[in-house]
Formats: sequence, structure tokens, C-alpha cells
Amino acid sequence: MAVARSLGLLLFLLLASGETTTVESPTNACQSSKAYEYDSFYLNDRAECFNSCQRLEDSSCDVGNLQSYWLNYESYLLKNSTQSVDMPFVKALIQNISLDISEDLLYSLMPSQIPRQVMQDEDQPADRVRLPKSLFGALAGNNRSTVRLAITILNIGAGNVFKGPKLLQDNGSSVLNNRMVGLSVGQMPATVLSEPVEIIFSHQHQPPNVILTCVFWDVAKGDWDSQGCSTELEDERTVCRCNHLTFFALLLRPILDLATVQALTRISQAGCAVSMIFLAFSMVLFVIFRLSLQRFKSEDAPKIHMALSVSLFLLNLTFLINVGSGSQGSPASCCVRAAIFHYFLLCVFTWMSLEAFHLYLLAIRVFNTYFGHYFLKLSLLGWGLPVLVVIGAGSSSSYGIYTIRDQENRTSLELCWFQKEPALYATVHAYFLVTFLFGAVVLALVAWKIFTLASVTAGKGEGQTWKSVLTVLGLSSLVGMTWGLAVLTPLGLSTIYIFAFLNSLQGLFIFSWFIILYFPTRNTKASSSGTAHLDQAHSMSQE
Repeated sequence: MAVARSLGLLLFLLLASGETTTVESPTNACQSSKAYEYDSFYLNDRAECFNSCQRLEDSSCDVGNLQSYWLNYESYLLKNSTQSVDMPFVKALIQNISLDISEDLLYSLMPSQIPRQVMQDEDQPADRVRLPKSLFGALAGNNRSTVRLAITILNIGAGNVFKGPKLLQDNGSSVLNNRMVGLSVGQMPATVLSEPVEIIFSHQHQPPNVILTCVFWDVAKGDWDSQGCSTELEDERTVCRCNHLTFFALLLRPILDLATVQALTRISQAGCAVSMIFLAFSMVLFVIFRLSLQRFKSEDAPKIHMALSVSLFLLNLTFLINVGSGSQGSPASCCVRAAIFHYFLLCVFTWMSLEAFHLYLLAIRVFNTYFGHYFLKLSLLGWGLPVLVVIGAGSSSSYGIYTIRDQENRTSLELCWFQKEPALYATVHAYFLVTFLFGAVVLALVAWKIFTLASVTAGKGEGQTWKSVLTVLGLSSLVGMTWGLAVLTPLGLSTIYIFAFLNSLQGLFIFSWFIILYFPTRNTKASSSGTAHLDQAHSMSQE
């Protein structure tokens, strides 16, 4: 009992004195500044940071420390390693090279394999490096006959490690295949070589509005630089020649020169202004018809047309404001403008899909199309779904200044838009693709039905085919087929101009369709529309 009381007293004194044992928290591999360790455990730990470090302001990542870690890894291999490295994220060849070589050395750079030496008469791999013999001859005379060579292929992932400030700020730019190639020969400093090394990167054919640039990692700047490197462009490969040894990569950057950006901006602004005028006319006519025509109050098609017109009008208005004000104002106000513009863009996409859905019910399904409070439900979806998407994008701090740069890396245009590509792809590109494909499928089915009907009634009237063509064109303006031209913009500047011109006039096309469909006498005009007569027979609003 005395022993028990003593132990209890001792425990009480320890607790009362506050002497508690501290437990060391796990080390954050993406922030640790401890001495570099290069065993497989630490390498795998640090490699996870390539994808987990996604933002410049991410406090859990020390990007500079991570970059130094991998830059020193090649030096570590030269000093300590006697064998090659074969890991999913890094592959390296370590080799002793004679200083008395008689020809240039060729090595394969296939991303799935350890670099290997290839002979001159061997089939040349698509990705390869050529080291001139003069490079090794310059090291002779130091009482040694061999030198250590390290060739490293490093997969830097999708994060912000080894992206650099300029690349991260330039939306749409990237490192080809997220791959760096490191070259080191002994302790040779990064001085100007008498004959450049040659690195060949293979890739798919690139569109004309994307520029490929050979670059190296400048340790002093902590960024990519092209000084001392030349770029030779070919259809499916790029040849880089650089006069020093370090880590190299091929940058892909979309380019629009200042004159082109200004021309496209003026075209878009003029088209948006014209669209707004005709959309305003459409909305005024809708009000007049709704007050004067009883059937206009019960039919849903005109209401859907007007909802699309209103969203498109507000989108054009916010676009003009956003482009006109650029990136002026505080960061908070810029984010608000970007969010508003994003919201109305999604509203337009959603209402175009609802136009396609309504068209499907009228022309394809036809029967059993009753829905209680039909237009109210469409409105909740058309105006409410984009709110949820914008809230999600805003909560992840996705909005900010969007910059377009030219070939010389000069700013061509700045406006408030997305500053994070993943959010842009998910909430704009993917959203648009789903709505566009749905509208295209419905339009194709309706066109097939219209032309089938036209072939049956070919002998009953002249110009039936032309009426069918015009009907399909009118319906295409409602479901947003002009937006599909965005898919073709990578083909060149001509398609970009066509997209900017036609898409900005969607309001004019909708107004023209509205006039043909409902003015001056609906019965005579709508009978040729192929689908509008179904509006009369199938009123869906039973509110």
C-alpha cells in the first residue's frame, strides 16, 4: 500500500508540475528544410509534392526547397551512386565516360525507360539527346581519363513545383508532358560550351496559336529561361540546342499578339452590342405579345426563348463591363466581376440546354409531356444550378486576374476571370461540353424528323427544302450551335475570328427566329417551322 501511495503521489506531482511528454508532429515532406536525404523513402515522399502543391500561396509547400532538393539530386547521383535509378517519377542513367571519345554520344530519353546509350547506326529513338565529343575533350588534361555522366528524366507532375512564376501566371501554358531532362558531366560548371548539346522532344502536331520554346531552369531566378537555347520546330518534334548543362524542358504557350487580341476584342464588343440591341427588341416584343395575345400567356416556348434572351443580354452586358474595366479595382471586386460573368455564362449554357429539352418534348417525344408547374421548374434549374456552380468555384478561390500574353511574354489582355485552370476546365469547359452535346443530339434528331417530313410532303409545295433548312438554322441559334465553333479555334486564327464574329451575334439570330415564328401572323409563319405548330397543340404549363 505504501508503494501504491508513493506512485500515486509521484503521478500527482508530475501532472501538477505540468511536465508532460511532447510528441513530435509528423514532418511535412513538402515543407521540410532538413538536410537532403535521397533514399527511396524520402524520394517517394518528396515526389508526392509534385501533385499536392497546387497553389503559389499554399503554405504547406516550400516550393523553393523542393526545387533545390531535386536540383541537388543529380549532383548526389554523380558523387554517390554507382547504378541507375528506375522509379515512376525519376529515371536516371549514371555512367563513366572516357574523355578520349572519337564521336558524339547519343542517348534515348523515352519517358518510360531509363536513359540508355544508342549507337550511331542504330534506329534513333523519337526522344533523344546528343552530347558532342568536344564537351568531353574540354575536360581532358586533368590527370584523369574518365568522367561521370548523369542523365535524368524527372516527371514534375501537375503542381507548381518547377513551373516558375511566369508559367503559373500565364494561363494555358505548360511544360510538355510535365517532363524535365537533366544533364550533368562531372563537376563541370554551367558555362558556355563550344558546341551545344542537342535535345529532341517528340510530340503531337501543335496548333498554330501555340508556341513551343526550349528552356532551361535558371537557378538564380527560380524560373524558366531560354537564353543560350535555340528552338527548331518540326511537325511532330522540336529540336533544342543549348550551350550549357542543366535541367531542360519544352514549354507550350498559347499566343495571341496584341494586334490580334485588340481586333478580336473589338469584333466581340461590336457583336455583343448588336446582340444586346436585338435581344432588347425581342424582350419588348415578348411583352407586347404577352399583353395582346391570349395564347402567349399559356405557351411555354416564348417564355423559354425570353429566359434565354435575358441571360444572353446580361452575359453580353457583363462581358462588355469586364473587358472594358480589365483588371482594375481591388482583388475582391475583380473576383466579384469574374463570378458574375461566370454566372451569366452558365445561365446561357443552361437555358440553351433547356431549349433543347423543350424542343425534344415538342418534336420527338410529343405524347405524355405533361409536367405540373413546368416553366417554374425550368426556371429553378436555369437560374439556380449556375448559382451552385459559382458558389463552389468561389469557395475554392478560383477567380482572379486572367492574363493573355504574346510570344515575347508581353501582356496582351488582362481581365477578371479564372486564375485556376482545374476550376476553369470543370465549371466552364466540361459544363459547356455536356450542354453542347445534348443540344447537338436533339437538333440532329429534330432535323432528321423535319427533313423526313419535307420528303413526304415534297409535292405539296415549293421551297419545302429551303424552309426546312431555315427552320434547322433557326433552331440551332436557340440551342447554341454557334458556341460549338469554340472546338475549332485551335485550328488557327481564322476559326477564332469566325467564332468571335458569329457567336457574338447570337442575339440577332434569336431575334430573327422570333420574328419569323411569331410575327406578323403566327399561323402562316409557324406552319412552315416544322415544330412551332406543336406549341399550339401541346401547351405544357398547367400552373
